This record gives sequence, structure tokens and C-alpha cells, in this order.
Amino acid sequence: MARVCQVTGKKPITGNKVSHSNIKTKRRFLPNLQTKRYFLAEEDKWVTLKLSSEAIRTINKNGLYAVVKEMRAAGAKI
Repeated sequence: MARVCQVTGKKPITGNKVSHSNIKTKRRFLPNLQTKRYFLAEEDKWVTLKLSSEAIRTINKNGLYAVVKEMRAAGAKI
């Protein structure tokens, strides 16, 4: 599975690992992804999403149905 948040679209980025002697080698910064199950009361079903911690906070703030509706408008299949 891809390491991409389904709500925010966050994905791995690249950067440098810098040693004590200032030697730089490439590395990847991975997003903090969690698999969460939510109950979507409006449709009476469970939804499993792969979310970043920022997306979990967004769902807590705006509500699950608002976030799912926004994702569907963007073309995601839920």
C-alpha cells in the first residue's frame, strides 16, 4: 500500500541525513499514518481510512461526514 494520507494527500518527502562531520546522504521523511475505522452514521456503515495525524484532528474538528463529502467531491471513492 502507498504511504499516502487519504484526506490530506501527505506522502513521503526526501531530504538529507546530516552526520556529525556534515556529510549529507539522502533519506526519506515518512508521514505519521494511522489506519482508523470510523462509523459513518449518515450512511449506516463503517469506513476504514489511512490517515495522517493531522487528518485525524481535521475529522475531530469538522466531523467525519463533512470530510467524506469533501473527499468525494474531489473524486475519491469511499
